Amino acid sequence: MLDFGDDSDDNGNGKAGNGSDDDEDDDETEFERQARLEDAQAAEDERLGEEELKTNIEQRQKLVLPSGQEIEKDGIETEDITLVHTRINEIIQTLSNFKDMRDPERSRQEYVEQLIKDIATYYGYNYFLAEKLFHLFDLGEVIEFFEANEVARPVVIRANTLKTRRRDLAQSLINRGVNLEPIGKWSKVGIQIFDSPVPIGATPEYLAGHYMLQAASSFLPVMALAPQSNERVLDMCAAPGGKTTYIAALMKNTGCLFANDISKDRLKGLIANVHRMGVRNTSVCYYDGRQFPHVIGGFDRVLLDAPCSGTGVISKDQSVKVNKTEEDLQFLTHIQKELILAAIDSVDAHSSTGGYIVYSTCAVTVEENEEVVNYALKKRPNVKLVPTGLDFGREGFASFRGKQFHQSMKLTRRYYPHTYNMDGFFVAKLKKTSNKFPGMTANGTAAVNNAVHALAPPEPEEEEERRVVEEGIDADAPKPKPKPKDGVWFDDAQDEQIISASLERRAKHFRAPRNPKAATGAAAGDAKKRRPAAGAETYGDDTIKTSKAKSAIAAGAASATAKLGGNAAANAVAAQPSKQASAVPLGKRGRDEEKAPKPDRKKRKEDKKAALERLRAKE
Repeated sequence: MLDFGDDSDDNGNGKAGNGSDDDEDDDETEFERQARLEDAQAAEDERLGEEELKTNIEQRQKLVLPSGQEIEKDGIETEDITLVHTRINEIIQTLSNFKDMRDPERSRQEYVEQLIKDIATYYGYNYFLAEKLFHLFDLGEVIEFFEANEVARPVVIRANTLKTRRRDLAQSLINRGVNLEPIGKWSKVGIQIFDSPVPIGATPEYLAGHYMLQAASSFLPVMALAPQSNERVLDMCAAPGGKTTYIAALMKNTGCLFANDISKDRLKGLIANVHRMGVRNTSVCYYDGRQFPHVIGGFDRVLLDAPCSGTGVISKDQSVKVNKTEEDLQFLTHIQKELILAAIDSVDAHSSTGGYIVYSTCAVTVEENEEVVNYALKKRPNVKLVPTGLDFGREGFASFRGKQFHQSMKLTRRYYPHTYNMDGFFVAKLKKTSNKFPGMTANGTAAVNNAVHALAPPEPEEEEERRVVEEGIDADAPKPKPKPKDGVWFDDAQDEQIISASLERRAKHFRAPRNPKAATGAAAGDAKKRRPAAGAETYGDDTIKTSKAKSAIAAGAASATAKLGGNAAANAVAAQPSKQASAVPLGKRGRDEEKAPKPDRKKRKEDKKAALERLRAKE
């Protein structure tokens, strides 16, 4: 019988237990013992990792939202940009799993406000613009958008199909060592430039007008407009000419294209590009776009690339980050609303091929895009949104932060730097269904009247009433002289001095002799040299004197008498100028000439007013 030891004590004295463990350890192989130790170490590491994670979460929650004193301190001292970037990532992680990682004493709004402040600090925006842009995107792509604004967009050129083809242009540039490729399947004329040993804006092909340096996003509104041959098209804000020349190329230099811009300085570049690209169907004009329906209308298509805040091209102009305020945005949206109404009124709804308006901006804010188009749909019920014809791009907002827009707003298209690697852009295409709409005036110039009224200065009576109400001016006090409607004061005394001084200068240069009979000899000779005598004929710079004319006429009369008889002689003599007519000299030095009348001051003032009005009309 096997001996299992002392079984009388069930609990044992501890030595037996240790002995059995030692026996088990002795029975383990080296491999099993190593595996057991590794499992124990892994369990310990897992426990420590969980404790460390909990500690990090607690520390992160304390780091995310600084106290009021820390915020004030950060406002005085420059905050470490590395810490700001770390806090941005941590807040985003917290907002992604807010239920589990939040601080119970902090609300979600506090986290969001702190995140916007950190984004504004890290990327260099003012808080107003950072907040506007932040709410456009989901939390996952907010940082992608701000990061994309820090990277320059690719250099893109557009082949001018009026002079060349994209294939031939690409081959010519490749021969010059340019690294390039087609921009994409969505464009048949775009080329993306990666590297070039020569300045891409100074090649012989560029100077010959074979291509235009143009951002890829600016192709989109022209593609949406889709102009046809032999149409009348208006580019309302045309400078510097990239879109204008693209429209002319699509029209194949046919029809009539009006390129308008309000900036006289920018028109120089527009005209230069039109000539360089070989465009022949374009008329460049200089008007405020809001007055254009009154200037000329009846267009088949109108492109309005409206002035905007430039929030889509921050990578090109970093100053946009800090110089755009809420007042600037309100001012721009007001102008955009007036311009889109003017563009709609400039289109002929009965056009057999057109009747379209394309509205575009290089901004991504809702106030400058969806709200402006929605305003136009309300004010002009005779237009509707139609598909842009662009194969890519995000849909416009039908609702945004409690604002509801027309459901057809989904037909508009939005483009962002971080999604399509091009400048931020917005494109909307409208179709005009009728030339009349409820509430329009008899001549159909509602938008023009509104625009002109907005630009015109207030009447003197309205200005006086405003000053009495707003500034508390005594209405019984003596009223100042009302300002003229054209906004220009005329000083009668000053005009009189100018006129008299001008007359004195004229008198010095054109002084008549005291005794006309004494004007003989040298004086008479000088007078003859200075002006042709009466009856003289002038051909360019050669003057035939009256005496020579007389001798020629007499010779002709004599020959005619010999051939034709007395009647011809009588006619020739009758054709001679009389002595009385030939003796009277021209100018003030004539004997019988009266003194020159004084200038009419009233007419002078009217001429000055008319000149000022013409200058204002040009501006």
